[in-house]
Amino acid sequence: MKNIFLSAIFLASALSVTAQVAPKPYGVLPTQRQLNWQETDMYCIVHFSMATFTDKEWGYGDEDPKIFNPKNFSALQIVGAAKAGGFKGIVVVAKHHDGFCLWPTKTTDHNISKSPYKSGKGDILKDYQLACQKLGMKMAVYCSPWDRNNALYGKPEYVTKVYREQLKELYKNYGPVFMSWHDGANGGDGYYGGSHDVRKIDRSTYYGWDTTWAITRKMQPGAAIFGDVGPDVRWVGNEEGHAGETYWATYTPHAPEEGKKPANGFVKDYEGTEGTRNGQYWMPAECDVPLRRGWFYHASQDGQSRSAYTLVDLYYKSVGRGAALDLGLSPDKDGVITNEDVNILKQFGSILKQTFAVNLAKGASFKASNLRGNNAAKYGTAFLTDNSRYTYWATDDKVITPELVVDMHTPKTFNVIRLRENIKLGQRIEGAAFDAWIDGAWKEIATVPSVGANRLVRLPYNVTASKLRLRITKSPVSVAISDFGVFKEPSHLVAPIIKRNIKGEVNIYTEAPVSSIRYTTNGSEPTTNSSAFTAPFLLPDGGLVKAKSFEGNQSAATTATFSLSKQGWKVETNEANGNRAVDEDDNTFLSSSSSTIIVDMGAEKLISSFTYLPRQDKKTEGMVSGYAWATSTDGANWQTVAEGEFSNIKSNPVEQLVALKSPVKARYFKLTATKVISGEGISAAELGASKN
Repeated sequence: MKNIFLSAIFLASALSVTAQVAPKPYGVLPTQRQLNWQETDMYCIVHFSMATFTDKEWGYGDEDPKIFNPKNFSALQIVGAAKAGGFKGIVVVAKHHDGFCLWPTKTTDHNISKSPYKSGKGDILKDYQLACQKLGMKMAVYCSPWDRNNALYGKPEYVTKVYREQLKELYKNYGPVFMSWHDGANGGDGYYGGSHDVRKIDRSTYYGWDTTWAITRKMQPGAAIFGDVGPDVRWVGNEEGHAGETYWATYTPHAPEEGKKPANGFVKDYEGTEGTRNGQYWMPAECDVPLRRGWFYHASQDGQSRSAYTLVDLYYKSVGRGAALDLGLSPDKDGVITNEDVNILKQFGSILKQTFAVNLAKGASFKASNLRGNNAAKYGTAFLTDNSRYTYWATDDKVITPELVVDMHTPKTFNVIRLRENIKLGQRIEGAAFDAWIDGAWKEIATVPSVGANRLVRLPYNVTASKLRLRITKSPVSVAISDFGVFKEPSHLVAPIIKRNIKGEVNIYTEAPVSSIRYTTNGSEPTTNSSAFTAPFLLPDGGLVKAKSFEGNQSAATTATFSLSKQGWKVETNEANGNRAVDEDDNTFLSSSSSTIIVDMGAEKLISSFTYLPRQDKKTEGMVSGYAWATSTDGANWQTVAEGEFSNIKSNPVEQLVALKSPVKARYFKLTATKVISGEGISAAELGASKN
C-alpha cells in the first residue's frame, strides 16, 4: 500500500512538472543578432556623398573628388537629429554606387583622401563612429556592391581585391556595427575607370555572397546582414515605409518576380511585404523610406519633407506590424540636416514619447481563461506589463484560442493597443480581436491577422472604457504573449489637402471641419496671420503652396509644388489616352508604343525645368529610366536641352525634376525614353514644365 501511495505522489508530481514545461517553439526561430536588430525598432540610413554635390540620386562614377568639400559637416548634428526623433541607430552610406568612399581606403583612389575636405585628412566614417559613441546610438555600414567608378567591376578581381577588402576595412576600423547593409542595385552603365560602358553581372553568383558574408560573421558576429532576401533581414519590397497588414517574420526566398496580381489589378510584392507563413527562414523585414522624396539632398525638394504625422502613420505601419523602420536622412551640401528636417524629427520623436509614456494597463487586473500549468510564477499575466519582450503569459498546449480580460478599474480614454509575442518561441498567433466594455456590453473595436514581435493597433477614434478583452481567434499552438499595453496618442488636427485642376485653380480642403485653413505662396510657414482659404484661386504660372489647419492649435503643414498650368496643353499622339499625361490626375497615365511624348503648350513659355511623374499603378512597363528632353518653338526644329537617367525610379517612383542649365523659350517640348524599366514604348502619369 505504501508503494502504491508513493507511486501516486510521484505520478502527480511528474504530471505537474510536465504541465509547467515551457511551450515548445513553433517554426523557425530568430538568432540573437536578429533579436538585437528587432529591439532596435527604428534607425536611419544617411545618404551624404558625391550625389549630394551633383544633385543626383545615383552618381555615374566620373565625379571628381575635388567637388566633395562640405563646409560644416557635423556627424553630431546628424546623429543627434536622429536620436531626437526616437531612432536608436544609423546606417552610414560609406560608399554609394558612384564608388566614392567616405573613408581613406587603400582599395581605390576614389576616396575622401583625394578631396579638399580637411586637406585630404578627413574621415567621415570615424566622425560618425565617435558621434554614435558619444550619443549612445548604434551604428551600421552600407558599402555598395555596385561600383560605377572601378575599372575592375565585373571581373573577379573586383570582388576579391576591392569589395571584400573595403568591407574588412569598415569592419575593422569602425565597429562594432549592428548591421551590414547591402543594396540590391547591381550592374549597369557607368564610368568604370574611364571606360564608359555597361557591365552586366549575375547578382546571385558574382559577389560570392557565402564567402563575402563569412567575413561579416567572423569580423562582426553581432551584425545582422540586410539584403533583398536576407540572410538576416529582408527588404519589405517597397520604398514606401510600410509592411503588410498581415506580416510574417518568416520567409522563403525565391527567384525575383515582378509580383502577383491581386483582385484590384495592382502589382505588389506580397512575398517581401507580408513574408511567408511558416517560411523556411526567420527573416524579418526592414521598411525603408526617405524623409524627403529622394534619398540624397536636393534643394528643389526643400519644403516637401514628410510631416511628423506622416512619419507617425508609417511608424504604425512598419514597427507597429512587427517590422523595423529605416528612415532616410539627407544632409545638405554643408554637411548638416536642414532645420526643416530637424524640426520634423523632433516633432515625430515628441509624439511617440508622449504616446507611449504611460501604459494605461499598468495596475490593471488581468484575468486569463487559461494559465499554463496554473503556474503564475512562470507564465502569469503579471509579465504582460513588466517591460520585457521575453517574459510571457502562456496557455496549456491544447488551449489555442484563449481570452484575457483587462480591468483598468476606472474608465480610461485610449486609441492605441500594443500586443507582443515572445518571438524566442516563434511567431504563433494568426488572428486576434479586441473588445471594449461599453454601455454594459462587449463591443469589438479591432481585429488583427498576425502579431509577432510587435503589433500596434491604432484605433480610428478614441475609446473610453474601464475593461478590455483580448480574444485569440486563431493559432496553431498555445500562445506566448509577452506584452499588453494601452496608450493615448495626443490629439492633432488633420493637415489640409492641396490640389490643382487643369484650369490652374488651387483648392485646399480637409477631411474634417476646422475653424480655418491658412496658406502661403512664398515658401513661408502659414500662421494665423496668413491668407485664409475661402475659395479656389488661380496659380497659372505654378509655384509653391503651403497650408495648415487651425482649430485652437494648428496642424502640420502640407506643401505642394506646381508647374505651369496645363490648360490648353495637348499631347501630339495617336493614342486615345494621350492627354492623360497632362490632365493633373496622378492616377491616370499615358501608355504609348512610341518612345517619345510631344506636348504642345499652346503658346510660347519660358522654361527652366521639366517634371516627369511615372505611372502610379505599381507597374513598370514604359517607365522611363533614361531620358532626353528637347524643346521647339515651331514643332519642327528641336534642340536637346537635357539628358540623363532617373536613378532608382523603379523602387521610388516619385516625380522627377530635371533643371535646365539655363532657361529656354519654347512652345513644344518632347520627352524621349532612351531606356525604360520594362516593356516597349513610353508611359507617363504627368509631364510638367516650370519657369522658376
